[in-house]
Amino acid sequence: MKLLEPMMYTKVLMITVAIWFASIIYGQEAEAPTGDVAEAPETDSFDGEGACGYGNLFRQGYGLATAALSTALFNNGYTCGACYEITCAHDPQWCLPGSIKITATNFCPPNYTKTHDIWCNPPQKHFDLSLAMFLKIAKYKAGVVPVRYRRVPCVKKGGVRFEITGNPYFLMILPYNVGGTGDIKAVQVKGNKTGWITMRKNWGQHWTTNVVLTGQQLSFRVTTSDGVTKDFVNVAPKTWGFGQTFNGRINFQKNDLSFVSS
Repeated sequence: MKLLEPMMYTKVLMITVAIWFASIIYGQEAEAPTGDVAEAPETDSFDGEGACGYGNLFRQGYGLATAALSTALFNNGYTCGACYEITCAHDPQWCLPGSIKITATNFCPPNYTKTHDIWCNPPQKHFDLSLAMFLKIAKYKAGVVPVRYRRVPCVKKGGVRFEITGNPYFLMILPYNVGGTGDIKAVQVKGNKTGWITMRKNWGQHWTTNVVLTGQQLSFRVTTSDGVTKDFVNVAPKTWGFGQTFNGRINFQKNDLSFVSS
């Protein structure tokens, strides 16, 4: 299997509005419906945790190189952490050279009360980019532009991070800064007095268990969407506390990536 698949291309109607996000269809080449656009906020504000639960994207290393995914791409949060390369194409009037690479960190919610501008409703497949990232590939007044895009390996600095929240009877783990495919399909936790315990996906990329593990050293076993599994041994000491984040020291590298299509 090739590490990188060819860029997919979709043509989207050009419209002029005040501020823009890119609207993208992922899949076979297709003509988008008339008026297929996505709206953006007026500033690059990233307050709150977002639908993936990543929290402060700058502190966690994601910054503005992020995107919110429509229902069809979000996959109930299982696509959180996946990386894409996007370039503006076939529109010299508005396109800028080069490409951007982003991480999926949020959800673009559907609106079933509207009959137009329903770009995040199923089965539409879209990314909402930060304004700063959109301006790297297209001019401000472009509106929606035709693009090429593809899944690419996530290249992250340092180890996978594990944020611990919850309470003594409800342990919640948020893995982030994940390399390789970036998106996680399974997490297990192990105390120094237990075997491996399978965690349940709660929301976004939050994984939980009701097993009481306070006072135990914690290890984590993470499986990404391509089936690659890594053990992060003795990540949290016996004295760990809720609200703390620990460095797993190792990561998933791009040569672990066995497929990149979604």
